[in-house]
Amino acid sequence: MASRLPLMTAARLAQRSRSLQVGASRSLSCLARGAAVRPVSKPMRSALQSSNVNVNSSLFALGGAQVRTYADSLVKVPQMAESITEGTLKQFSKQIGDYVERDEEIATIETDKIDVSVNAPEAGTIKEFLVSEEDTVTVGQEIIKLELGGEPAPKQEEPKKEEAGEAPKQPAEPKQEKEEPKPEQKTEAPKAEEKPKAPSAPKPEPPAQKQKQEPAASQQPQPGSREERRVKMNRMRLRIAERLKQSQNTAASLTTFNEVDMSSLMEFRKLYKDDVLKRTGVKLGFMSAFSRACVLAMKELPAVNASIEGPNGGDTIVYRDYVDISVAVATEKGLVTPVVRNAETMDLVGIEQAIANLGKKARDNKLTIEDMAGGTFTISNGGVFGSLMGTPIINLPQTAVLGLHAIKEKPVAINGKVEIRPMMYLALTYDHRLLDGREAVTFLVKVKEYIEDPRRMLLGI
Repeated sequence: MASRLPLMTAARLAQRSRSLQVGASRSLSCLARGAAVRPVSKPMRSALQSSNVNVNSSLFALGGAQVRTYADSLVKVPQMAESITEGTLKQFSKQIGDYVERDEEIATIETDKIDVSVNAPEAGTIKEFLVSEEDTVTVGQEIIKLELGGEPAPKQEEPKKEEAGEAPKQPAEPKQEKEEPKPEQKTEAPKAEEKPKAPSAPKPEPPAQKQKQEPAASQQPQPGSREERRVKMNRMRLRIAERLKQSQNTAASLTTFNEVDMSSLMEFRKLYKDDVLKRTGVKLGFMSAFSRACVLAMKELPAVNASIEGPNGGDTIVYRDYVDISVAVATEKGLVTPVVRNAETMDLVGIEQAIANLGKKARDNKLTIEDMAGGTFTISNGGVFGSLMGTPIINLPQTAVLGLHAIKEKPVAINGKVEIRPMMYLALTYDHRLLDGREAVTFLVKVKEYIEDPRRMLLGI
């Protein structure tokens, strides 16, 4: 009899645990009512294990019932790119205790080139932040502790609706009061309550806000002020500064200029922009024409599309049969250069569509590392900001960069007569280590000829 007791106890415990697991929902309802929770005792745990019952460390006894808790997951810094191993955690999009869905953004990491979003691997509730904002984080580092499972917090709109629903009920109460003569004294009581509300009204909360705003306004620089402010450069700005200085120190940069008559291209655009917009949804601009002109000019002067590679400044010239044009785009955080791939295979509409898509992604801060990787030639359009003339800096390891500028009407001698024409200055900065002056000037003249007579681009001459 004594030997059967442990077996009977284990069997009863096993049977009881199975029945209680089936009624887990009842246990959860007990939790909602505030029932006490206590850990499973060691004797019960050993008895369950001896009866081949799976006991998880997340099992708890609730008035004799067992409840399984949710597991924790650690959110790590995702892979960003081969050349990027760390970044700065700029901000958390959620707070501790917030429920997040799977793939919902919970943090943003700023890198040298782009901002990387950190998304939740699974649905759950944020339990703890393992790092702080502005901390430097590395790929694979744990930054957030997430409790998996659970449900979103109840919406706060429902109580608001109830309050809004209670408001119309208040005027209904006076109706009942009007029916009874005695409640008139009760109506006086609320009036007495309203009187103290009058002194509470003078509490100047809005003026307090104004007082808070006044110091902010006083912080604005006053005439004659000599205050100084120091702001730390973000990673993108630091990287841009490093790359530009590297270009100046490495390349033998030289800039050649020319002037182009935009009359024919502007007339060409005026004739066909509406048809192109209706059929393709693309707004025809000037960037596609300059890109196409550069591609055709590179066929005669392939060194413009080449680059120098190798140790100690480079000892090898790399020629390419493809053209990947980097388009300089100004954003709030700095200059980025997304790339139009295989521009040599595109027509004007295709190039314009690709540039428009990349520009939109840049403004929306949705560019990826792949969008900016590579590039064999750069076009920078400072004319959109009103620049009349400038000398762009080469984007290494490229060999040249074309700078476009503002279109201005100027008097020009045409066939012995003075005419007013829309003119633009072109600037080509090139690496003199690879390109000589003859090749650089010839390339820029070819671009000028294609722009002044766009029909030549159709013939390829």
